[in-house]
Amino acid sequence: MTELTGVCVPICTPFKDNGATLDLKAFEANIDSLIENGVHIIAVNGGTGEFPFLAEDEKRTLAEIAVRRAGGRAKVIVQTSAIRTEDAIENSRHAEGIGADALLILPPYFEGPGEAGVRWHYEQIARAVRTPIMAYNIPVYTQFDITPEIFARFSEIDGVEYIKDSTADPSRIEKLAGQGSRVFCGCDFLNFFAIISGAAGLFTGSGNVAPGLVRKLWDLTKSARYGEAEAVWRKLQPISRLLWTLPFNPVAKAGSQLTGRPAGLCRMPVPPLSRDEWQRVEEAVAALG
Repeated sequence: MTELTGVCVPICTPFKDNGATLDLKAFEANIDSLIENGVHIIAVNGGTGEFPFLAEDEKRTLAEIAVRRAGGRAKVIVQTSAIRTEDAIENSRHAEGIGADALLILPPYFEGPGEAGVRWHYEQIARAVRTPIMAYNIPVYTQFDITPEIFARFSEIDGVEYIKDSTADPSRIEKLAGQGSRVFCGCDFLNFFAIISGAAGLFTGSGNVAPGLVRKLWDLTKSARYGEAEAVWRKLQPISRLLWTLPFNPVAKAGSQLTGRPAGLCRMPVPPLSRDEWQRVEEAVAALG
């Protein structure tokens, strides 16, 4: 089993017809572009992929196309979360069946369980599939925090191999990496710090906007060429910060559009950016050089 490491981009889901349908042609072209720019891993149906607003058949279509299009040129992670454990198992079996390299799974959310129930949830999924599981920690939405201590216990489950941490807390990356956990940083403005701190990878929405620069940041930092890496990081900082200042997905899509990867607008009820917000994205993209 190949270990996952490097730059993972949660790819935007392109829409057409005012969000009514998937733009699969653009999706395939964007996958090619990300891979050509050196991305190691593509994640499908993540938060940046607007999964709450996708039908189940749309999610499966996107996952199938992503695995087929990547064709071994990059790894593919499929987000298979569900509130019901049975549904998460069904989603995970489908992703495994099409050849996903890992499964990204949230704890059950919306008045969900505590640690014992979340552990049970992961245990049942891990027993049903052999594909590695990446726990997805974003407590602002799930109301359950997979702390480093809890993840150490979850790692006892055969199959729970990784964690994506989106708490935006740099101490989390340090603690998780320090205890030997394979952590992917899920906060764009911490990317440089995360690599230095020993993260296994970056799970970074800004990769939709500047995949080549994010890959360059990864390579330079891993090679301890910190001065050169810092110069790259300074170019990335404006878009990385803006993603966490304005509504994330509209910024990711606007940036993707402006750098040659059309993704359309977000599906309603997420509205488009205002004129002023769009201008801020243009300025951040210009800073990329």
